[in-house]
Amino acid sequence: METVIVIGVITPRIVRTILASAVLAAPFGVAACAGGDEAAQETSTAPCPVRPVDVVVSVDQWGDIVSQLGGACAEVSTVLAGSAADPHDFEPAPSDAAKFDGAQLVVLNGGHYDEWAVKLAASTAPDAPVVEAMAVDHEDGANPHAWYDPAAVTALADAVTARLRQLAPEAAGYFDERRVALADNLKPYHELIDSLRAKASGKSYAATETSFDDMGAALGLANRTPRGYQVASSNDSEPSPADLDAFLQLLSDRGVDVLIYNVQTEGSVPQQLRVAAEQSGVPVVEITETLPPDADSFQSWQIDQLIALGEALGVAT
Repeated sequence: METVIVIGVITPRIVRTILASAVLAAPFGVAACAGGDEAAQETSTAPCPVRPVDVVVSVDQWGDIVSQLGGACAEVSTVLAGSAADPHDFEPAPSDAAKFDGAQLVVLNGGHYDEWAVKLAASTAPDAPVVEAMAVDHEDGANPHAWYDPAAVTALADAVTARLRQLAPEAAGYFDERRVALADNLKPYHELIDSLRAKASGKSYAATETSFDDMGAALGLANRTPRGYQVASSNDSEPSPADLDAFLQLLSDRGVDVLIYNVQTEGSVPQQLRVAAEQSGVPVVEITETLPPDADSFQSWQIDQLIALGEALGVAT
């Protein structure tokens, strides 16, 4: 049986619609999300006609999606889950390396976000096929936070399904059903994105780091984060005093509609920016880089953040 590896990408720091209306937004989001999760659970209980495919996923942003796609026909092991460690600086233990041993498929993010997983896959599961999020939908040098790009989510789901069908052709029909189920479960997510883009396009944001930028572009939002600060953030380095001052002045002048704040990015600089935004009356929208421990699914996590963004932007649809 052929071995496949799927890789997910995370950007240089750990640390994307929306309201149905002031009355309908929250109920719609909750109901739609709950319905999608229930559908996924029901489908996942269907028996698998073959031995499950052993899949290793580097990070939980992609691990949840792969689990939904594989259902009962995939044994999915996610190496790095939760917010306890930064994927960029993660030092895998022997037990983490052991997860790759015998893997039939590896899913990675790529883009130097989870380089440790790329190395483990090459050394421990060299014959396994690899699905890499950055490779299926992004050019070299692109933002590595691919899970915040709706198009990349679709592309990775298609690529993983294709690999699963190749590895277990007797279960091809099952995997096709799982892909359709995921598409249904993601409909509220895509509908919220469309709604926010229609109502909030042209509004602006600045961000404490770059993970949100692909979603911001998908929503038609203007990114007014000072360029020098952006470059420093992308390189996982501290901004210069001049770049930080420019950002603080932007917030003081209320030059943006919202500040996107990655709660998993530690340090005095992000906190200083948050305080400046709050003092100036700029709404702060919290996001996370990885799947929160209390999230039911990838889609519920993203929907919750998008609803919060819509509220901060004053968008009602």
